[in-house]
Amino acid sequence: MLGIIGGTGLTQLANLEITHRQVGRTPYGEPSGALTFGRICGQEVIFLARHGYGYTIPPHEVNYRANLWALKDHGVDRVVSVATVGGIHPGLIPGTLVIPDQIIDYTHGRAATYFVESDKPVIHHDFTFPYCDAMRAALLQAAASAGISLRDGGVYGAVQGPRLETAAEINRIERDGADMVGMTGMPEAYLARELALCYATVGAVVNHAAGRGLSVDGIQMEKIQPVLGEVMLQVRHLLEQLVTNDAAGLCKF
Repeated sequence: MLGIIGGTGLTQLANLEITHRQVGRTPYGEPSGALTFGRICGQEVIFLARHGYGYTIPPHEVNYRANLWALKDHGVDRVVSVATVGGIHPGLIPGTLVIPDQIIDYTHGRAATYFVESDKPVIHHDFTFPYCDAMRAALLQAAASAGISLRDGGVYGAVQGPRLETAAEINRIERDGADMVGMTGMPEAYLARELALCYATVGAVVNHAAGRGLSVDGIQMEKIQPVLGEVMLQVRHLLEQLVTNDAAGLCKF
Protein backbone atom coordinates (compact mmCIF):
# COMPACT_ATOMS: atom_id res chain seq x y z
CA MET A 1 0.00 0.00 0.00
CA LEU A 2 1.11 3.55 -0.73
CA GLY A 3 1.63 6.04 2.08
CA ILE A 4 1.76 9.78 1.37
CA ILE A 5 3.37 12.19 3.80
CA GLY A 6 2.26 15.74 3.14
CA GLY A 7 4.42 18.72 4.03
CA THR A 8 3.86 22.47 3.97
CA GLY A 9 0.82 23.25 1.83
CA LEU A 10 -0.36 19.64 1.71
CA THR A 11 -2.25 19.02 4.94
CA GLN A 12 -5.02 17.34 2.96
CA LEU A 13 -5.55 15.79 -0.45
CA ALA A 14 -8.49 17.16 -2.40
CA ASN A 15 -8.46 14.11 -4.67
CA LEU A 16 -8.55 11.66 -1.74
CA GLU A 17 -11.86 9.88 -1.16
CA ILE A 18 -11.66 9.48 2.62
CA THR A 19 -13.01 6.27 4.12
CA HIS A 20 -11.94 6.76 7.74
CA ARG A 21 -9.32 8.19 10.07
CA GLN A 22 -7.46 6.35 12.78
CA VAL A 23 -5.22 7.54 15.58
CA GLY A 24 -1.89 5.72 15.43
CA ARG A 25 -0.19 4.26 18.50
CA THR A 26 3.49 3.41 18.31
CA PRO A 27 6.32 2.47 20.68
CA TYR A 28 7.80 5.88 19.82
CA GLY A 29 4.86 8.03 20.77
CA GLU A 30 2.08 9.47 18.66
CA PRO A 31 2.48 10.46 15.00
CA SER A 32 1.79 13.97 13.78
CA GLY A 33 -1.92 13.27 13.47
CA ALA A 34 -4.48 10.62 12.73
CA LEU A 35 -3.82 8.44 9.71
CA THR A 36 -6.26 9.28 6.92
CA PHE A 37 -7.37 6.20 4.99
CA GLY A 38 -8.94 6.60 1.58
CA ARG A 39 -8.79 6.04 -2.15
CA ILE A 40 -7.31 7.92 -5.05
CA CYS A 41 -8.67 6.75 -8.39
CA GLY A 42 -10.09 3.72 -6.57
CA GLN A 43 -6.75 2.68 -5.07
CA GLU A 44 -6.26 2.55 -1.31
CA VAL A 45 -3.71 4.93 0.19
CA ILE A 46 -2.91 6.31 3.65
CA PHE A 47 -2.20 10.00 4.08
CA LEU A 48 -0.44 11.72 6.97
CA ALA A 49 0.21 15.45 7.43
CA ARG A 50 3.81 15.73 8.65
CA HIS A 51 3.24 18.99 10.53
CA GLY A 52 -0.20 18.08 11.84
CA TYR A 53 -3.50 18.86 10.17
CA GLY A 54 -3.43 22.41 11.55
CA TYR A 55 0.24 22.89 10.67
CA THR A 56 1.24 23.14 14.34
CA ILE A 57 4.40 20.99 14.49
CA PRO A 58 7.70 22.63 13.45
CA PRO A 59 10.17 20.52 11.47
CA HIS A 60 12.58 19.93 14.36
CA GLU A 61 9.76 18.59 16.56
CA VAL A 62 8.14 16.21 14.09
CA ASN A 63 8.04 12.67 15.49
CA TYR A 64 9.51 11.11 12.36
CA ARG A 65 9.91 7.70 14.01
CA ALA A 66 6.26 7.51 15.02
CA ASN A 67 5.05 8.73 11.63
CA LEU A 68 6.86 6.08 9.63
CA TRP A 69 6.25 3.31 12.16
CA ALA A 70 2.51 4.00 12.13
CA LEU A 71 2.38 3.90 8.34
CA LYS A 72 4.26 0.60 8.16
CA ASP A 73 2.19 -0.85 11.00
CA HIS A 74 -0.94 -0.24 8.92
CA GLY A 75 0.33 -1.97 5.80
CA VAL A 76 2.29 0.72 3.97
CA ASP A 77 5.31 -0.61 2.08
CA ARG A 78 6.12 2.43 -0.09
CA VAL A 79 6.07 6.11 0.73
CA VAL A 80 5.98 9.36 -1.20
CA SER A 81 7.15 12.29 0.87
CA VAL A 82 6.12 15.76 -0.29
CA ALA A 83 8.41 18.54 0.92
CA THR A 84 8.73 22.23 0.13
CA VAL A 85 12.28 23.38 -0.58
CA GLY A 86 14.23 26.50 -1.44
CA GLY A 87 16.08 26.42 -4.74
CA ILE A 88 19.86 26.83 -4.69
CA HIS A 89 20.65 25.51 -8.18
CA PRO A 90 19.82 28.16 -10.83
CA GLY A 91 17.46 25.73 -12.54
CA LEU A 92 15.35 25.23 -9.43
CA ILE A 93 13.17 28.30 -9.66
CA PRO A 94 9.94 28.74 -7.67
CA GLY A 95 7.21 26.49 -9.03
CA THR A 96 9.58 23.68 -10.02
CA LEU A 97 9.08 20.07 -8.96
CA VAL A 98 12.20 17.98 -8.35
CA ILE A 99 12.83 14.34 -7.44
CA PRO A 100 16.10 14.44 -5.44
CA ASP A 101 18.49 11.53 -5.53
CA GLN A 102 20.88 12.49 -2.73
CA ILE A 103 20.84 14.09 0.73
CA ILE A 104 23.27 15.99 2.94
CA ASP A 105 22.19 16.00 6.58
CA TYR A 106 22.74 19.19 8.59
CA THR A 107 20.17 18.40 11.27
CA HIS A 108 20.98 17.72 14.91
CA GLY A 109 19.26 16.51 18.05
CA ARG A 110 16.55 14.59 16.20
CA ALA A 111 15.68 10.98 17.03
CA ALA A 112 17.33 9.46 13.99
CA THR A 113 17.21 5.68 14.47
CA TYR A 114 15.06 2.88 15.81
CA PHE A 115 18.11 1.24 17.39
CA VAL A 116 17.73 2.82 20.83
CA GLU A 117 17.72 0.76 24.04
CA SER A 118 16.97 -2.33 22.01
CA ASP A 119 17.99 -5.90 22.70
CA LYS A 120 18.23 -6.50 18.97
CA PRO A 121 21.60 -6.37 17.20
CA VAL A 122 22.35 -3.05 15.52
CA ILE A 123 22.24 -3.15 11.71
CA HIS A 124 24.34 -0.64 9.80
CA HIS A 125 22.16 0.06 6.77
CA ASP A 126 23.76 1.10 3.52
CA PHE A 127 22.68 4.65 2.74
CA THR A 128 24.82 5.30 -0.33
CA PHE A 129 21.68 6.01 -2.30
CA PRO A 130 19.13 7.37 0.16
CA TYR A 131 16.04 7.10 -2.02
CA CYS A 132 14.29 4.04 -3.42
CA ASP A 133 15.09 3.70 -7.12
CA ALA A 134 11.74 2.05 -7.85
CA MET A 135 9.74 4.89 -6.31
CA ARG A 136 11.84 7.56 -8.00
CA ALA A 137 11.31 5.80 -11.35
CA ALA A 138 7.57 5.53 -10.69
CA LEU A 139 7.33 9.25 -9.93
CA LEU A 140 9.26 10.16 -13.06
CA GLN A 141 7.07 7.86 -15.13
CA ALA A 142 3.93 9.39 -13.61
CA ALA A 143 5.15 12.88 -14.43
CA ALA A 144 5.79 11.88 -18.04
CA SER A 145 2.33 10.27 -18.32
CA ALA A 146 0.63 13.36 -16.89
CA GLY A 147 2.67 15.85 -18.88
CA ILE A 148 4.14 17.36 -15.72
CA SER A 149 7.55 18.97 -16.03
CA LEU A 150 9.98 18.17 -13.23
CA ARG A 151 13.69 17.87 -12.58
CA ASP A 152 15.23 14.41 -12.26
CA GLY A 153 17.86 14.36 -9.53
CA GLY A 154 19.48 16.79 -7.17
CA VAL A 155 21.01 16.98 -3.72
CA TYR A 156 18.69 17.87 -0.86
CA GLY A 157 20.39 19.77 1.99
CA ALA A 158 18.38 18.95 5.13
CA VAL A 159 18.70 21.76 7.68
CA GLN A 160 17.45 22.04 11.24
CA GLY A 161 14.92 24.88 11.06
CA PRO A 162 12.57 26.34 11.99
CA ARG A 163 14.40 29.51 11.00
CA LEU A 164 15.40 30.08 7.40
CA GLU A 165 19.08 30.18 6.45
CA THR A 166 21.52 33.06 6.11
CA ALA A 167 23.00 33.84 2.71
CA ALA A 168 26.39 32.67 4.00
CA GLU A 169 24.92 29.34 5.09
CA ILE A 170 23.42 28.84 1.65
CA ASN A 171 26.84 29.63 0.12
CA ARG A 172 28.38 26.92 2.30
CA ILE A 173 25.62 24.43 1.54
CA GLU A 174 26.06 25.10 -2.17
CA ARG A 175 29.82 24.49 -1.88
CA ASP A 176 28.97 21.19 -0.21
CA GLY A 177 27.06 20.24 -3.36
CA ALA A 178 23.42 20.79 -2.40
CA ASP A 179 20.94 21.94 -5.04
CA MET A 180 18.03 22.65 -2.70
CA VAL A 181 17.43 23.20 0.99
CA GLY A 182 14.63 21.95 3.20
CA MET A 183 13.90 21.10 6.83
CA THR A 184 12.27 17.65 6.80
CA GLY A 185 14.40 15.41 4.60
CA MET A 186 16.22 13.83 7.53
CA PRO A 187 15.94 11.65 9.50
CA GLU A 188 12.79 10.71 7.62
CA ALA A 189 14.60 9.18 4.66
CA TYR A 190 16.92 7.09 6.82
CA LEU A 191 14.18 5.87 9.15
CA ALA A 192 12.31 4.67 6.07
CA ARG A 193 15.42 2.69 5.13
CA GLU A 194 15.55 1.06 8.58
CA LEU A 195 11.92 -0.01 8.13
CA ALA A 196 12.58 -1.28 4.56
CA LEU A 197 10.07 1.16 3.10
CA CYS A 198 10.44 2.14 -0.57
CA TYR A 199 10.72 5.89 -0.04
CA ALA A 200 11.23 8.90 -2.28
CA THR A 201 10.65 12.63 -2.06
CA VAL A 202 8.86 15.10 -4.30
CA GLY A 203 10.51 18.46 -3.71
CA ALA A 204 8.32 21.47 -4.41
CA VAL A 205 10.42 24.60 -4.91
CA VAL A 206 8.52 27.54 -3.43
CA ASN A 207 11.27 30.15 -3.19
CA HIS A 208 14.85 30.92 -4.09
CA ALA A 209 17.16 30.13 -1.19
CA ALA A 210 18.60 33.04 0.80
CA GLY A 211 20.82 35.28 -1.29
CA ARG A 212 19.69 33.72 -4.58
CA GLY A 213 17.44 35.03 -7.34
CA LEU A 214 14.39 36.82 -6.00
CA SER A 215 15.72 36.23 -2.47
CA VAL A 216 18.97 38.13 -3.01
CA ASP A 217 17.80 40.84 -0.60
CA GLY A 218 15.78 38.53 1.63
CA ILE A 219 13.09 35.89 1.29
CA GLN A 220 9.73 37.51 0.57
CA MET A 221 7.34 35.34 2.53
CA GLU A 222 4.24 36.94 1.00
CA LYS A 223 5.28 35.64 -2.43
CA ILE A 224 5.56 32.02 -1.30
CA GLN A 225 1.86 31.33 -0.74
CA PRO A 226 0.71 31.86 -4.36
CA VAL A 227 3.54 29.65 -5.63
CA LEU A 228 2.72 27.04 -2.99
CA GLY A 229 -0.88 26.79 -4.16
CA GLU A 230 0.11 26.32 -7.80
CA VAL A 231 2.87 23.80 -7.18
CA MET A 232 0.72 21.70 -4.84
CA LEU A 233 -1.89 21.43 -7.57
CA GLN A 234 0.82 19.83 -9.72
CA VAL A 235 1.74 17.53 -6.84
CA ARG A 236 -1.86 16.33 -6.54
CA HIS A 237 -1.99 15.56 -10.26
CA LEU A 238 1.33 13.74 -9.99
CA LEU A 239 0.09 11.57 -7.12
CA GLU A 240 -3.12 10.80 -8.97
CA GLN A 241 -1.16 9.64 -12.01
CA LEU A 242 1.22 7.63 -9.81
CA VAL A 243 -1.67 5.73 -8.29
CA THR A 244 -3.27 5.22 -11.71
CA ASN A 245 -0.04 3.81 -13.12
CA ASP A 246 0.40 1.54 -10.10
CA ALA A 247 -3.13 0.18 -10.51
CA ALA A 248 -2.36 -0.55 -14.16
CA GLY A 249 0.74 -2.52 -13.18
CA LEU A 250 3.12 0.00 -14.72
CA CYS A 251 5.18 0.54 -11.55
CA LYS A 252 7.95 -1.94 -10.72
CA PHE A 253 7.97 -2.10 -6.95
